[in-house]
Amino acid sequence: MKIIILGAGQVGGTLAEHLASEANDITVVDTDGERLRDLGDRLDIRTVQGRGSFPTVLRQAGADDADMLVAVTNSDETNMVACQVAHTLFHTPTKIARVREAAYLTRAGLFDNDAIPVDVLISPEQVVTNYIKRLIEHPGALQVIDFAEGKAQLVAVRAYYGGPLVGQQLRQLREHMPNVETRVAAIFRRDRAILPQGDTVIEADDEVFFIAAKANIRAVMGEMRRLDESYKRIVIAGGGQIGERLAEAIESRYQVKIIEMSPARCRYLSDNLDSTVVLQGSASDRDLLLEENIADADIFLALTNDDEANIMSSLLAKRLGAKKVMTIINNPAYVDLIQGGDIDIAISPQLATIGTLLAHVRRGDIVSVHSLRRGAAEAIEAIAHGDAKSSKVIGKAIRDIGLPPGTTIGAIIRDEEVLIAHDDTTVQTGDHVILFLVDKKHIRDVEKLFHVGLSFF
Repeated sequence: MKIIILGAGQVGGTLAEHLASEANDITVVDTDGERLRDLGDRLDIRTVQGRGSFPTVLRQAGADDADMLVAVTNSDETNMVACQVAHTLFHTPTKIARVREAAYLTRAGLFDNDAIPVDVLISPEQVVTNYIKRLIEHPGALQVIDFAEGKAQLVAVRAYYGGPLVGQQLRQLREHMPNVETRVAAIFRRDRAILPQGDTVIEADDEVFFIAAKANIRAVMGEMRRLDESYKRIVIAGGGQIGERLAEAIESRYQVKIIEMSPARCRYLSDNLDSTVVLQGSASDRDLLLEENIADADIFLALTNDDEANIMSSLLAKRLGAKKVMTIINNPAYVDLIQGGDIDIAISPQLATIGTLLAHVRRGDIVSVHSLRRGAAEAIEAIAHGDAKSSKVIGKAIRDIGLPPGTTIGAIIRDEEVLIAHDDTTVQTGDHVILFLVDKKHIRDVEKLFHVGLSFF
């Protein structure tokens, strides 16, 4: 596939890295020549220096015969104009744009072909807000991913000493919970991926990824670790777009406080939120945190744009007694350094956004793609189409499907039913199939499995 990526920042660069390793023809456009040289030295891609919305620059990047344009510069306006130019002058089939500003996103009809022709809108703030909201709804989870509109969920937990299953083989999970269907999809032990088998023994401190119907998630979590009580009191540091959207989404069910430095922004938040308490000040102000009884907070969320401020306020809040701390980290290099110590969960907006982007770039009928463990593995939701003649998966039992190395099928969602995958489970047309890959170089092989042969048409 020939893909033009506008923007060589963290999202554009990471996307180029993902796609270049999968034999795509990638061109990255940016105004920053140094950044482009760095990408070009590391990856097998073309680079073009210039403004991505200019017709001459797009033509130089190969827009005449490109299959897809992905506009992820830091400017909403540049991204939107680039899609308009690609549509009008080059008839680019698929145009994806990152748009941050809510004022654009809330206008119905703005992103139609008759107006601004964007096929797929990506809003990083909304993606991250939804991600954090799911973590709040599942106390103790390290990652929560929805499949098939939330019918099934993939949850990562850290196995604790004293958990009922710790020290036991995975096959005993069914004995512990005879009425609950679940499957352990992947285990990470000391940064190494383990493909789970029936005789695999769960050890304390393992990062365990399991899939189950949404209603059964809490029961399965209880097998791996002591269940955390539901959160009640939540403190948010940073009243920017993510802080505001999150408070708006959860304030009806939790006691929420926002700490924000800007007096003008505080007034805006006070006017637009219903029951959230808005405090003007610094989240790194020890006296303010003590005054607001941070020791009673079930969770402290550092959601500003400043990584260092987020890290320092989180460490301070934890030291002063906050039970759990989650922190947004924009620099991916920091994420692995800090998660699991005083900071319980580090959230990378780039990785969350990349998963949404990849779902629209993959071949085959791929509904969603999610990075697991900060990019170490992937979970994919694919729809099986065709019949036994035209498809490589339909009508076959899972044991007979030629899955690539390091790939497992965790579950199948059929209409409203969540079927946990067993060797004799047969794939039918229309099934949503949830796959896990611990080796991302086999993604193309998975996509090919879900291609439909010409005999189907």
